[in-house]
Amino acid sequence: MRILEVKIDNLTRPEIIEKINIFLTEGGFHQVATVNPEFILMAQKDEGFKNILNQCDLNVADGTGIKFAFWRFGKKLKTRFAGADLMMEILRLANEKKLSVFLAANDAGLSKWEETRDAIVKIYPEIKINGENLNKKSADYPAINKQRTVVFCNFGAPFQEKFLHSLKAGDCGKIKLAMGVGGSFDFLTGKLRRAPVWMRKIGMEWLFRLIQQPSRFRRIFKAVAVFPVKIILKK
Repeated sequence: MRILEVKIDNLTRPEIIEKINIFLTEGGFHQVATVNPEFILMAQKDEGFKNILNQCDLNVADGTGIKFAFWRFGKKLKTRFAGADLMMEILRLANEKKLSVFLAANDAGLSKWEETRDAIVKIYPEIKINGENLNKKSADYPAINKQRTVVFCNFGAPFQEKFLHSLKAGDCGKIKLAMGVGGSFDFLTGKLRRAPVWMRKIGMEWLFRLIQQPSRFRRIFKAVAVFPVKIILKK
């Protein structure tokens, strides 16, 4: 289904995990995006970003606003899969398969790739990890290690999706799966706390995030106020 011209793959949680498992097994480069209302609003003003999202191999719904949008158009969203949770599922599979991971971290972010690596190997010791701290706005990214199977990037949208899409150009090396993870590195390192489970279940994770990061007010306001209005008015 498409919400404001952005593709969402309406799959159950087991179906999403099975797709990820296939991506990690078969050949070729696969880009995964966890799409929330903020992504969709950005895509309305950034055609390049919209095109990248619609070319992704898997677009998972992340955000209660997506569920609302499905209702608005007479559909039922099968599951909402938060990006932080999906990243942990991918890491679990990577650990089982003894795969390698590259962490592309925002050099101006809270968590450096080395800190994130240390947090991951405490949970999943079988994963081989390296990475780099990069300038998310750089037009000329240094060559990253394409010998890794999985690439995670925490630049935030739309920079992380554009960066990962750029890895398709030329030789993709051994990369099989690439996904933008936003603030997930910070949850792993403990720089940010995730909302309690009960808040996540009722769709109030955004409020917990706002309390921790008031600077995100404008972005969160668009997701919880502007997005629903656009959906309601959409014919």
